[in-house]
Amino acid sequence: MEETLSAPTKATLTAADRCDRCGAQAYVRVVLGAGELLFCAHHARAHADKFAQVATEIHDETERLFEEHGSGAKAAV
Repeated sequence: MEETLSAPTKATLTAADRCDRCGAQAYVRVVLGAGELLFCAHHARAHADKFAQVATEIHDETERLFEEHGSGAKAAV
């Protein structure tokens, strides 16, 4: 049986989308040639330099985090 990768999606991230690093809600989608990775705001910031070098697209919704949880969320990121 041949394995196929699903095409990356540009849909808005939801609470069901989880960070591939820690499992928290994902606010950043990093599209790579072989698929995609999802990151919470914290891990996206921590790894931004590395994935920016290899990503074909970066979909960042961290502003939603601040809108949903107020200015206090900026300290947690």
